[in-house]
Amino acid sequence: MRPYTIIIVIFLLLAGFSGYSLGQQENIVKANKAYSAGSYTTAADLYNKVVAGGYEAPELYYNLGNAYFKMDDFARAILWYERAKRLDPGNEDIDFNLNVANTKISDKIDPLPELFYKRWLNGVLQLFSVDMWATICIFMFIAGLLGGVLYLVSHILILRKIGFWSAVVLLLLAVFSLLFAWSSYSFTKSTMEAIVFAPTITVKSSPDDKSTDLFVVHEGTKVRLLDNINGWYEIRIANGSVGWLPVTSLEKI
Repeated sequence: MRPYTIIIVIFLLLAGFSGYSLGQQENIVKANKAYSAGSYTTAADLYNKVVAGGYEAPELYYNLGNAYFKMDDFARAILWYERAKRLDPGNEDIDFNLNVANTKISDKIDPLPELFYKRWLNGVLQLFSVDMWATICIFMFIAGLLGGVLYLVSHILILRKIGFWSAVVLLLLAVFSLLFAWSSYSFTKSTMEAIVFAPTITVKSSPDDKSTDLFVVHEGTKVRLLDNINGWYEIRIANGSVGWLPVTSLEKI
């Protein structure tokens, strides 16, 4: 393939991606206008098209949650608020709307108390998103290197001390930020949760319709996924109760 041919192919590919991106941006603009006009079903359909195109952003998921909330579809509202929260855990607007949506569902489950250090760690991790923790890490690392350079090149004692200790502190902060970023990423990837989408469903003692009934959950309840066997999920609800539900009754966050 000749060089100019390669350039043309690259240009056409970039033009295609740009057009695709512009198309998604147009859908977002249309969705926002539909939402403002009170056409919540249309807005949700357009936001879903953007999601289906591979785009993910907390603002997009938040808007989709708002559209479903306005339609009184609280289970889907909770699903999208939870997805938005995973991308931006420190966002107060997402937390507020999620809490309001949870007041609209039937199940009010008191969670098990957490150990204080777990509660503290989760609170720290949720201050920022994974990307923000990574950005803080990079910033602290670069600032620490600059402090080290100041220590090495300066001939003034006070500046050498400032450079040394700032380098030590900033590099330590960079390490902690990296650990927080990794922990937040690992938690997001390893923690499998879902929202119940059956109006009312009985949790079973084993992955079998004929097994013992344990308790009932309702649409919109969040559950932790523990295992998956033959079309059934082993789930745990917030109070620690465990049982089995059909895969078709749940939607993963």
